[in-house]
Amino acid sequence: MRWFLAMLSFAAAWPCWSLSSEAREFMSITRELEPVQCQKRRLRREIALAEVEERTADLKGLRARFAALNREPRTAKLERRLAELERRIARSGDPEDLPAISRQQREAFYRCE
Repeated sequence: MRWFLAMLSFAAAWPCWSLSSEAREFMSITRELEPVQCQKRRLRREIALAEVEERTADLKGLRARFAALNREPRTAKLERRLAELERRIARSGDPEDLPAISRQQREAFYRCE
């Protein structure tokens, strides 16, 4: 029974091993940045609504909060690294990378809602 459970857990982890190291790093950084990305997505929506409703006082505050998120050093560093990895993955020939990243981003999008 233990052997069966060990093989089952090994089989569940197998797809992760087929990814390139860049894709695994990209996915881990994306997972780390998920709360910030959710917050940015919400702020973008609020900014758009404030523009449509012509609430200039709210608009300035929302844009300031958005800019503060972008200025955070740790977030900026991780986003720069993501941009580098994105270029490498786009040139990568590994067929498993893009579907796995896409699936992770979809799941993160729906968790954010």
